[in-house]
Amino acid sequence: MKTKKRKKSSRMHGRNMGTHGRGARKKAKKSGHKGGKGMSGSGKRADHKKTLITKLYGNKYFGKQGITSKGTKKDKRQRINLEQIQKNLEKYGKKTIKGYEINLNKYKILGKGEIKEKLIITALEASKSAIEKIKKSGGEITLANKQKPEKEIKKEENQKADKTEAQ
Repeated sequence: MKTKKRKKSSRMHGRNMGTHGRGARKKAKKSGHKGGKGMSGSGKRADHKKTLITKLYGNKYFGKQGITSKGTKKDKRQRINLEQIQKNLEKYGKKTIKGYEINLNKYKILGKGEIKEKLIITALEASKSAIEKIKKSGGEITLANKQKPEKEIKKEENQKADKTEAQ
């Protein structure tokens, strides 16, 4: 009868390789044959870990993300079409005697869509087509950006035309 039991590590010598008779060392890594825990083993041949990575980080983890030159900056101005304003008048503005007063100081107004109501808009910028449509519906637009009002543009055009006629 044995009185002293040998420790498991001393009993399971795998020919002095530290494998405890398990064969390969990677079999002892608790995560099966995945190559280790977590993100370890997610290198070149990591197809078996792609599902885990896409769940955690989405599809932007793999592949090139693209580089632009240092001088190129993304245009971060917010834009809104007249069509969207028309659909959500209650959300963007208040109904007054003059018409709908809409404050869109951070937006550039673009001319897609038709307007049925009279709109009084304050915005950062606006396209020519948007200005025309707003004026046509009987509304007004004031721009925070240093864009010339339509009247000044017409005056300048008339002055140029007068000069060419005089010559």
